[in-house]
Amino acid sequence: MSTAFPDQISSDNSGAVLMRLRKMIDAEEFETDGRLPTERELSERLSVGRRAVRRALEVLEAEGLIWRRQGKGTFIGQAPDASGLLAARISGQASVLEVMTARLCVEPVLARLCAERATPAEIRQMRELADRTETTEDTDAAELWDGALHRFIARTAGNSILLTTFSLIDELRTTDEWRDLRQKARGPDTLRQYHHQHTQIIDFIESGDGEGAQIAMELHLKTLLRRVERIFAQDGRKVA
Repeated sequence: MSTAFPDQISSDNSGAVLMRLRKMIDAEEFETDGRLPTERELSERLSVGRRAVRRALEVLEAEGLIWRRQGKGTFIGQAPDASGLLAARISGQASVLEVMTARLCVEPVLARLCAERATPAEIRQMRELADRTETTEDTDAAELWDGALHRFIARTAGNSILLTTFSLIDELRTTDEWRDLRQKARGPDTLRQYHHQHTQIIDFIESGDGEGAQIAMELHLKTLLRRVERIFAQDGRKVA
């Protein structure tokens, strides 16, 4: 099975909206003063629901990419990241197995590097993102916060080459097909397990234990891969 990033997305796909907004920020498509259009304007521009736009903006704000001023609007909060734009240009087709294998190759190393440089403030933000992932009752929102945590770890690692690779992988995970698959892989038990694993990763990062963080991230991704394999087996498909 392969999946590609489509031109059209469903109106409630918050993950795809989030990726679109990132690309627009990277390409500096907004006003010169950094002001973003209103939720209604973004909803019309992207042909999606305002709820999906609102969720995506919440994640961008938590990541520090945008900030809001009461009565003034929403503004871009940091310099554009060229790696995300490059990822958007080179993203193509990839199978589930290819994407999961790529994550296993890249994200554990990013976790290791993150442990070497993360500040106390960054650790606090990671825990906040992990907590939001666990406490939200909406599966779509849970996916957004989960992705935000992994992306924050990747950014904190401070390696632009690996961040570009991560951005490409992340791009491939925003289609409706991928979203539906990940939602099937989530349930009350798995959410608790994922939160426990997220907490372990952050604990190792906070203690500066790069090897521990790398192993914990690898365990987390392998847990997700096994869950995806079970879903595919139930559907009579192979992870390929």
